[in-house]
Amino acid sequence: MGTSVQVTPLCGVYNENPLSYLVSIDSFNFLIDCGWNDHFDPTLLHPLSKVASTIDAVLVSHPDTLHLGALPYAMKQLGLNAPVYATEPVYRLGLLTMYEQFLSRKQISEFDLFTLDDIDSAFQVMTRLTYSQNHHLTGKGEGIVIAPHVAGHLLGGTIWKITKDGEDVIYAVDLNHRKERHLNGTVLASFVRPAVLITDAYNALNNQPYRRGEKENEFGETIKKTLGAGGNVLLPVDTVGRVLELILTLEQYWTDKSLNYPIFFLTYVASSTIDYVKSFLEWMSDSIAKSFEQNRENPFLLKHVRFCISKSELDNAPDGPKVVLASMASLEVGFSHDIFVEWATDAKNLVLFTERGQFASLARILQADPPPKAVKVTMSRRVPLIGDELIAYEEEQNRIKKEEALKATLIKEEESKASQSADINASDPMVIDVSKTLASPDVAGQHSAGYRDILIDGFVPPSTSVAPMFPFYENTFEWDDFGEVIDPDDYVIKDEDMDQTGMHVGGNLDGKFDEGSASLILDTKPSKVVSNELTVHVKCSLIYMDFEGRSDGRSIKSILSQVAPLKLVLVHGSAEATEHLKQHCLKHVCPHVYAPHIEETIDVTSDLCAYKVQLSEKLMSNVLFKKLGDYEIAWVDAEVGKTDSGMLSLLPCSNAAPLHKSVLVGDLKMADFKQFLASKGVQVEFAGGALRCGEYVTIRKVGDASQKGGGSGLQQILIEGPLCEDYYKIRDYLYSQFFLL
Repeated sequence: MGTSVQVTPLCGVYNENPLSYLVSIDSFNFLIDCGWNDHFDPTLLHPLSKVASTIDAVLVSHPDTLHLGALPYAMKQLGLNAPVYATEPVYRLGLLTMYEQFLSRKQISEFDLFTLDDIDSAFQVMTRLTYSQNHHLTGKGEGIVIAPHVAGHLLGGTIWKITKDGEDVIYAVDLNHRKERHLNGTVLASFVRPAVLITDAYNALNNQPYRRGEKENEFGETIKKTLGAGGNVLLPVDTVGRVLELILTLEQYWTDKSLNYPIFFLTYVASSTIDYVKSFLEWMSDSIAKSFEQNRENPFLLKHVRFCISKSELDNAPDGPKVVLASMASLEVGFSHDIFVEWATDAKNLVLFTERGQFASLARILQADPPPKAVKVTMSRRVPLIGDELIAYEEEQNRIKKEEALKATLIKEEESKASQSADINASDPMVIDVSKTLASPDVAGQHSAGYRDILIDGFVPPSTSVAPMFPFYENTFEWDDFGEVIDPDDYVIKDEDMDQTGMHVGGNLDGKFDEGSASLILDTKPSKVVSNELTVHVKCSLIYMDFEGRSDGRSIKSILSQVAPLKLVLVHGSAEATEHLKQHCLKHVCPHVYAPHIEETIDVTSDLCAYKVQLSEKLMSNVLFKKLGDYEIAWVDAEVGKTDSGMLSLLPCSNAAPLHKSVLVGDLKMADFKQFLASKGVQVEFAGGALRCGEYVTIRKVGDASQKGGGSGLQQILIEGPLCEDYYKIRDYLYSQFFLL
C-alpha cells in the first residue's frame, strides 16, 4: 500500500465557518489551519478540543482570523502543544491580526478567552519558511517533507505541499490565479497528479463578469461620485489582508485623477501593518520586486493614505467628504462598527463592501438583497469607574493584594527554612551556637526581636543562630591556563529572544506598539463596559463589489482539470457549492471525490503500492547511468530478495537480463520546438493543431502525459511526410529535444 492518508474536518465544511482540518499521514497528525471567526464562539472549537493533544504539527496558510484566529486559545485552553509552520508574512501579519482582535474586543467587553501574552506565546513557537523551501521533519515525522507555495489570495498566503515516499498531499484553499497589483497568482496549476488534493468550494457558484481594469475603474468611479455629492465612504476591511490591494488601488486612482479627498486607514495597528509590508517586497508580485530593484520604488510609501489608530483622530480630521478603510470587515466589532452606526442615517454616505461578510455577521445581513431598512446593533464602550463603584473596586483590589502578599510570604518562609536547614554547617564560624554563648538571655532576646522587626519580610533565621543572619553562598568557577572558563553561548543573542522582546511590547519594526495601541494596554485605570441596544435606520447606500481576491468557479474547475489529482477532498463552502463542485469533478476531473462532514474521517490512502528496498552494492556496481538534465538515470534489472535484517533488497539477476528498447525521455513543447526549428532556418507554422515543417513534413502530438480522469496516457510524437532530406533533417532535430535511454 502507499502512504496512509486520513482527512478529518474539525470545522469549515458544508458551510462558511472557519477552517480547521486534521490530516494524518502515517499516524503523524497535521492540524492544517486553526481558524475562528469574529464571534469567537468556543462551541466551534469543540471538535478541535478532542484531538488538540494529539497534534504533532500545525500548518497555517493565511494571516487572517478565519485561518489562525483560534491558535492562542487552543494553545492556552485546549492542550495544543506542537510546532507551528508558516511563511514570514503570515507570522508577522497574523500577529497583528490577533492584536487587533484583542484590542477591539477589549474595548467593548471583558474579553478573557486569551490575552496578549497568550498571543505572543502561540506565535513564538512558529517556524518561518520561505516559498518552495523543503523542510524535512524529524522524530516521529521522519521522512515527511513540507513546503509552502504561493496561494495568491493574501500576502504570504500558502499552498501546503506535504510529501512522503514520493507521494504528494496538497492543501490549497483560498486561491487566486490572477496576478494583482501586489501579489502573483497561485502556482497550484504547476502541480500535476498529486496523490491527494484538499481544496475549497467557497467560490464554486460565483463567476466574475468583470476584468480587473473595468472593475477597478467602476470601484473608483463609485467612490468619486459619492465624495462629489458631499458624502463619506466607509470600506469595512480586514486588518492586514485584502486591504493592501485596496490601498494600492485607491492610491493609483487618486494619482491618475488628481483627487484631494482624504483617505484614512483606521486600525489599532495601522502604521505597524504598513511598516511590516514595506519590508515584504520579495513576497509580492514580480512587477513590484522588479520596480524596487531597478528604481528603488516602494509602492507602500503612500502619498494619499493617512494612518489613524483611534476614533478620536478621525473625529478631529477636517470636515468634508472622506474615505475610511476601517476594521473589522464583519462590522461586528472595531472602528467600522462605530462608524457605520454614525454614518448609516445619512443618505449621502456610502458603505462599500469588498468581500462577503462572515456568516451571521452584521455585514452579511446588510449585503442581503434587498438590504434591510433598519438593523439592531449593540453599542458598547469602556468608561472609568467613579464614586461607590471605584471605592468598592479599590477595596477589592487591596484585599486581593493582601492575600497574595500573605501567600507569597508563607511560601518564602517555607523555602527559606528548607534551604537554611540544608546549608547549616556546625563548623561554620559565622554560626553561633546558642548553648555556648555567654550573652545574657535578655540581651539576646532584645537583639533578636529588634532584628526580626526589620528583616521579618521574607527572612527566617536559622534555629541555631543567636540573631538573624543573611545566608552566604560561595560561587565557584572553573579556571584554566588562560583564566576563568566561559561559555560562548551565554553571550549570543538568539533570534527567538529578539523576537520575544519585540513581541512582548507589541511587535512592530521598532519593537513597540503604535502609540495609541500601547496607551490602551498600559492604561490601568479602573473601568467598566457600558452597553445599550440601538435601532439604526439604514438610509445610506450599500454596495458590494468583489475584491476578495479568490478564483471564481469557472477558473477553479479549469485549474482542477489541469492538476488532475488522483483523489480530491472538498472543504469550506456552502452545501450547495460543495455538492455542485463535487458533481462536476466526478465527471471531469477524477473518479475519487470526497466531501466529508465534521469529524468524519475519510481514508484517501493512495491505491499505488510503494515499498522501500535496499540496492545491493553488487547490483549498483554494474549499473550504467546517463545524464538527464540535473539527474542521472539508468535501466536496472534485478531480482527481489531480503537482507539479513529482513528488509527488501534488489539483487543482480541470476539469468541474463533482456534487451531494452530505446526510450526517448522528455516533454516536447510544440511552441518551443517551433522556435527551435525557426532558429535552424526551417520554415515552420501551426496548421490544424499540427506543426507544418517546410513543404512536406508535418509533426503531431498525440495523447498527453497528464490525461484527465485518472488515466495514465502515453505521449506520442508523430512525424509524417515522404522520405526525403527534409524528413531526416527534421527527425534529427526532433530527436535532439529528447534524451535517449
